[in-house]
Amino acid sequence: MGLFDFFSSDIAIDLGTANTLIIHKEKIVVDEPSIIAIDKTNNKVLAVGREAMNMHEKTHENIKTIRPLKDGVIADFYAAEQMIRGLIKMIPGHNKGMFPQSHRMVICIPSGITEVEKRAVRDSAEHAGGKEVYMIYEPIAAAIGIGIDIEKPMGSMIVDIGGGTTEIALIALSGIVADQSIRVAGDTFTKDILDYMRRQHNLLIGERSAEKVKIAIGSALTELDDAPEDYEIRGRDLMTGIPKVIKVSYSEIAFALDKSVSKIEEAVLKALEIAPPELSADIYDNGIHLTGGGALLKGLDRRLHQKTKLPIHIAEDPLRAVVRGTGNALKNINNFRTVLMT
Repeated sequence: MGLFDFFSSDIAIDLGTANTLIIHKEKIVVDEPSIIAIDKTNNKVLAVGREAMNMHEKTHENIKTIRPLKDGVIADFYAAEQMIRGLIKMIPGHNKGMFPQSHRMVICIPSGITEVEKRAVRDSAEHAGGKEVYMIYEPIAAAIGIGIDIEKPMGSMIVDIGGGTTEIALIALSGIVADQSIRVAGDTFTKDILDYMRRQHNLLIGERSAEKVKIAIGSALTELDDAPEDYEIRGRDLMTGIPKVIKVSYSEIAFALDKSVSKIEEAVLKALEIAPPELSADIYDNGIHLTGGGALLKGLDRRLHQKTKLPIHIAEDPLRAVVRGTGNALKNINNFRTVLMT
């Protein structure tokens, strides 16, 4: 360990639309919502992550909460940079030394990203203190994270359903052979629930409540074997304007999410269609791996199985698969040079 190593610290970042995770010294040290609260009067950062999430949709006119990423890419450059900075500050033991640390960073990006969007990620990371910034495609990171040996001439199919995008990729020989990236994912599900409650029950609910419903009873099928309990949603009655509570069942939510889940199904089928036949043979044996928060949607594996007739595997701890893979790529940076972009 040279003198330089002493001051520098390597970090792996999964910069997500909904959550950002950071690995440092092979441990997940930060796992926070991707949101920041800013004081409008002086543009100062008031809170980052969970603390800002608790303020979301409850602010007065001098505070605004911003989610800097939309559909997997940076929508608000200043806020993204401040958020990355704030999250890096949360790393335990950060900046203990007298010198400011320079970071070697690996950040994952959606596979359907444009050059301009890629540039925005790199610039934000550099402004937030990244000395060497590497980028890795999310589906590849997810594959590494669930323990697939990506270098083999063997096809693996990853369906990574995040907050902003669903990444579907066929991976072989350390690269993406065929991919589909669609902007239908966790946020879309949340919005579907919000709209459904307004249309069907005349109940106005916030994003956070809709998210809670999705996590508690969100489902891809109207009939599940182990049905979750009905869930109470609080919101404002549109007829009277008074707060009220309504009970909803998972079947209703499955109905609300149906269109969006169908879009994901279609994208999976499309990716299978454009796969080279030799790799199709591999996928028939290995099946499809689901990662990302959307993989936790109840009954999604069964629904995809009915559609494709292929074995569907849900990754263990799917929310962290991508960041684990990014961390592994960072740890064995020399082995994974082929999949990292600068």
